[in-house]
Amino acid sequence: MQTYYYVLASRKFLIEEEPLEEVLRERTRNYRENEKEIDFWLVEQPAFLEAPEMAAAKAKCPQPAVAIVSTDKQVVTWLKLRLEYVLTGEFQAPTASIPDALASLATAS
Repeated sequence: MQTYYYVLASRKFLIEEEPLEEVLRERTRNYRENEKEIDFWLVEQPAFLEAPEMAAAKAKCPQPAVAIVSTDKQVVTWLKLRLEYVLTGEFQAPTASIPDALASLATAS
């Protein structure tokens, strides 16, 4: 089982109002410069929010939600400082209620 850390916000806020593309580009560049493997992912309508243990986080976040999920707590701490008005937390996966940490409920258009 792996611990995953996340930054969570409404899609409107994170994708449309924040400079998310710039922030992720900066982090990706840093990883390349340090020859570090990417360990963060953008997940639209994250399925992990449907787990019973995530009900409080889901209730605090306007829907539809977007999460940036990472196995590195420092990435989430850095994102929280850059993005400010986001929720952060952690969860374990795979579990019975969260079989896939990166699963999305978003439908392809």
